[in-house]
Amino acid sequence: MAAKKKTTKKKTTAKKTAKTKEMLLVGSKVKSALKESDVNVSADAIEGLNEWVYLLIEQATKRAEANGRKTVRAHDFMS
Repeated sequence: MAAKKKTTKKKTTAKKTAKTKEMLLVGSKVKSALKESDVNVSADAIEGLNEWVYLLIEQATKRAEANGRKTVRAHDFMS
């Protein structure tokens, strides 16, 4: 009789199961820039800023499309 393999379920954390977007920022550069203002940086600060960057990209894309362009320009981020 063959021995049965013992299966164990791996525990997943909320962080792993949450859908995260690709990081567009260089974490060490962001931390360095924030530290210049003499503030502490929390673990989720860079992730929050990354989400904000994605939002800005989405808005700029929509503005360019609304103006009949396929090219996103600097002023599309300033609206």
